[in-house]
Amino acid sequence: MTDEELENALHDRRQELFNLRFQSATGALENSARLKIAKREIARILTVRVERQAKAGQL
Repeated sequence: MTDEELENALHDRRQELFNLRFQSATGALENSARLKIAKREIARILTVRVERQAKAGQL
């Protein structure tokens, strides 16, 4: 994935997490495991971003 694709994926996952939290608060959430999965995906994307920055010497 390119850096731009990573940023887009991060934005999408954060939006999804927001929506899932909103559904959870209103009692409309059907799959509560999806919250954990979304958080894990966000962490993975952030890890890749930091690794790339460190490799490029920007950190």
